[in-house]
Amino acid sequence: MANALAQPNRLTSVWPVALGWLALALPSLWDYQFGTWVAYSQGHELLLLGVVGWLIWRARDVLKQAPAPESGVVAWLAIAACLGGYWLGRTQEFIRVELLSLWGLSVALIWMHAGWRGLRATGFALAFALFAMPLPFSWVLALTAPLKTAVSVVAATVLQAFDYPVARTGVVLTVGQYQLLVAEACAGLSSMFTLEAMGLLYSHLMARASWGYNFTLAVMAIPVAFLSNVVRVMILVLVTYHFGDAVGQGFVHNFSGAVLFGVALVLMALVDTVLKRLFRVDRLEAAP
Repeated sequence: MANALAQPNRLTSVWPVALGWLALALPSLWDYQFGTWVAYSQGHELLLLGVVGWLIWRARDVLKQAPAPESGVVAWLAIAACLGGYWLGRTQEFIRVELLSLWGLSVALIWMHAGWRGLRATGFALAFALFAMPLPFSWVLALTAPLKTAVSVVAATVLQAFDYPVARTGVVLTVGQYQLLVAEACAGLSSMFTLEAMGLLYSHLMARASWGYNFTLAVMAIPVAFLSNVVRVMILVLVTYHFGDAVGQGFVHNFSGAVLFGVALVLMALVDTVLKRLFRVDRLEAAP
């Protein structure tokens, strides 16, 4: 009887805690996406965090039914540590410490509210949220440098095969009288992270029975993102060559991002079709 009465009290305390978390998170997310730290953003974080919120909401029934943990001492210590990390990151302008502390605070609050059962129910969502964390700038430079070169080489080679006057010097493509720099945005790092996250989300939602299928789909997101960026660069080169630099670097340049994800989604759908036949996942799902 005591447990039954305690359960509603525990549930009604969720909303004040959630609002408190938002009071800490919203200023940090604003600075990350639109303010001081916007240069560290890859542009996909709000989309990913929206998906995280939806995944946690999807697990709400499990969270409501989960018994309260036997002891909250460790959870309270974790909360205190995360709040200290948040204060340090916020006051000393360490954006990664600040955001990781918010993530750890989310884990600790779910643990305190619903114990290990709650963490298992929201484990994928919490892991998925890590895709929204900013990478160290040194990592970004190290990863995008070879990607930019590879995208430039493939795009130039394909266009040359169709007799277009394209020359390449490092990551600069010359077509006719125009020169185009393959920048970080065209290297594919952002789209690789986004597509990798979307591939994992797709596998999670489909609940495929084959680990081989899930792993292969996640791995294939990398070449799909690379090929999509090659197509994007080729489109920009062709538009610039035929219609001039003003057109190529204006609306078409911005719209090419949407084209990139359209191409990527089509390629991911084709990969999914092939993998389902290769791993016979439909048969596995139909098995009793």
